Amino acid sequence: MLIVMHHSATDKDIEKVKKTISSMGLRPVAIPGAERTAIGVIGNQGWIDDSPVRVLKNVLEIIHVTKPYKLVSRDFHPSDTVVTLGRNIKVGGKSPLLIIAGPCAVESREQMFKTADFLKKLGVPVLRGGAYKPRTSPYSFQGMRKQGLDLLDEVRKEVGILVVTEVMSPEQVDMVAEKVDILQIGARNMQNYDLLKEVGRIRKPVILKRGLSATVEEWLASAEYILKEGNPEVVLCERGIRTFETATRNTADLSITPLLKAVSHLPIIFDPSHATGHRHLVSPMAMASVVTGVDGIMVEVHPDPEHALSDGPQSLHFKEFEKLYGQIKELEDFMKRLIKKY
Repeated sequence: MLIVMHHSATDKDIEKVKKTISSMGLRPVAIPGAERTAIGVIGNQGWIDDSPVRVLKNVLEIIHVTKPYKLVSRDFHPSDTVVTLGRNIKVGGKSPLLIIAGPCAVESREQMFKTADFLKKLGVPVLRGGAYKPRTSPYSFQGMRKQGLDLLDEVRKEVGILVVTEVMSPEQVDMVAEKVDILQIGARNMQNYDLLKEVGRIRKPVILKRGLSATVEEWLASAEYILKEGNPEVVLCERGIRTFETATRNTADLSITPLLKAVSHLPIIFDPSHATGHRHLVSPMAMASVVTGVDGIMVEVHPDPEHALSDGPQSLHFKEFEKLYGQIKELEDFMKRLIKKY
């Protein structure tokens, strides 16, 4: 349920509504707007009798929201959410396109510092790198784990670049959050609800990847777990879904961008590396995603992809990424002029 207050509502009026909602055994969430305040109601298992609220002073409208997710929907939050990464990097709304790049896995000190220095000079604000790697085969490289996490912390401090890495279990959250700037929930953990709750309890930006076969409703419901625990700093990441097609690693679902923009206020980024699984497809799909309106792109880049311990065939060489970076910047400028014109 969403309660829209009249523009003349005072703080006392709003507080009265919140107390009434609490007395009904529900949780009120104030959503300040440019012209008026709305109050979301969460915690109900079914229809709510709104009569105790409807009679309160300066209640303009009551909207019953039937979606299984509320806090992530535009019904509760009409304006775009802008997530701040680090001190001043923003993603969402009218912010510049966010670029995240780096290797799939942390493999060595030389590899990470070489990549970080390259990206920093190019102007890329966020370095990706997996310290803990969930792999289909138990014999595949699982990451450097705690050693890799310490290396990421060292890189971000010495190079001055933001770092994102995947967290795989609730027990890891506090430790990982101390070493990096952004936490990532991987596709396999999208419905690890204990993990979602745990990252929801910290004030650290979270990138939530879409599950291998997750529907939009399931994906947004997972994001709802994080917001419900108090963390609004969530960025959705489309990385392709599993279909009958085997020519690519996954099937890139770029139609998801305008759809999500219509139903949710959260920023959306695209991972063309995991979506395609092939190096020669990464750049064209990255460019295509910009046209659909994504808020950012996350690309796998490696100093020596042929000898990478994880996902080498889908990782770009430095020169390939530098070319793509320039193309993206030109396309971003073109899209801004196009939107302004029409």
